[in-house]
Amino acid sequence: MKLSIVILNWNGAEMLRRFLPSVIAYSAGEGIEICVADNASTDNSVDMLRHDFPDVRLILLEENYGFAEGYNRALAQVEATYALLLNSDVEVTPGWLVPLLAYMDAHPEVAACQPKVLSYYRKEEFEHAGACGGFMDKYGYPFCRGRMMDTVEVDAGQYDTVTSIFWATGAALLVRAADYRAAGGLDARFFAHMEEIDLCWRLRSRGRSIVCIPQSVVYHVGGATLNKANPHKTYLNFRNNLLMLYKNLPEAELHHVMRVRWCLDMLAALQFLLKGEWGNVCALFRARRDYAVMRPDYYVARSGNLALTEQPTQPERYSWSLLWRYYVKGIRRFSQL
Repeated sequence: MKLSIVILNWNGAEMLRRFLPSVIAYSAGEGIEICVADNASTDNSVDMLRHDFPDVRLILLEENYGFAEGYNRALAQVEATYALLLNSDVEVTPGWLVPLLAYMDAHPEVAACQPKVLSYYRKEEFEHAGACGGFMDKYGYPFCRGRMMDTVEVDAGQYDTVTSIFWATGAALLVRAADYRAAGGLDARFFAHMEEIDLCWRLRSRGRSIVCIPQSVVYHVGGATLNKANPHKTYLNFRNNLLMLYKNLPEAELHHVMRVRWCLDMLAALQFLLKGEWGNVCALFRARRDYAVMRPDYYVARSGNLALTEQPTQPERYSWSLLWRYYVKGIRRFSQL
């Protein structure tokens, strides 16, 4: 088997009905299978898949393991050179796999890649989660070609070059199965959010490359599980971001970055408060509390990551503050950096 496309599902019967047909229609090929891994859904997802999509391989998980562990358990049951983690709310396009697989076959140094991700509802715009390839600033703030903070660009072909990136979106992540397993897969303790950035950081620090291949295009709904204003999403993003930094930062940077992040997180809490978003204020402080509780359990993971690091600094993780450039200098587009 060359490629297993794995769609993780939890109570997403309607999304599957809507988007799975495009995956089936445009992903046919020798050595390619389409799988849906079900995270113990309580809706009619499983019955619907068996009835409406009998040719799709169904992987049944015994409980809702979340995004990270759900994919780990699903990928443990597939045998293919490549795995493509695909969100259930993604519409793919004709020929979308061809440039991805061709590039990966020709570049064995590349561990993972992503397509260009555009908005399903505003097809001329990039989609927030991944856009045209992810990067990160010194203090752990992710951004993309085509999306910085809340500014999303119109796609005018300005990022249509294949380029090395720091992280590839989990909405449509093509990864070599051997690299995925060697790096330990996604961190199950994250449950959801930031787990693909953490995985990509481990891959990059071990000398493996990650690229965006914009000749492949998909359309992503985004926010299908938790919308942007959901305090639980705020909690997971802040907690997991701090855990990711602790796991992966070089020793020389760790204490400085964490001190600055404490200040920046307090500013974020103040901003939520001024907006009247009390749920997000509480979520941020819970995130910091739980990070402090969980941090000792991550000492072994941090030590292991550092021991395997071949490339402690990566050019796609910048040495400056995104917040300073965005809010103070007024830089709103990746091309202006």
